[in-house]
Amino acid sequence: MIRCIARPLSLFLIFSFMLLDFTAISAKAGIIGTEAVINTLQGEKSRSRITAFLDRQEVQEAFLQKGIDPSQAKNSVANLTDREISRLCNVLDQLPAGGDGIGTVVGAAVLIFIILLITDILGFTNVFPFVKHTK
Repeated sequence: MIRCIARPLSLFLIFSFMLLDFTAISAKAGIIGTEAVINTLQGEKSRSRITAFLDRQEVQEAFLQKGIDPSQAKNSVANLTDREISRLCNVLDQLPAGGDGIGTVVGAAVLIFIILLITDILGFTNVFPFVKHTK
């Protein structure tokens, strides 16, 4: 009885093992430098800080007053490089603290407007209808 079951089962198992892919996949490991880890962490921290800033109600109102859709601004900021995010955070750090915050909001809105305008002129985005794209 066992031989009757063992033979078809063994043929099935042999066929199944032949279908498996046993190619060796080699993993490459390397040492990650401290600067790379710090830059990655700072980039993530800066992006979350800018995102939190864009989520504020007064910033979104300033965007709407300028005729900019806040969701498009968030998408454009998400597409910025780490270096551009770092510069944006440096500008936010240099702004005066306290007060009513309108100057900060207007300054950040102007900065983001300029970034959106530059990316629109370069053809990466299509946010402003007054920018003519030539191909």
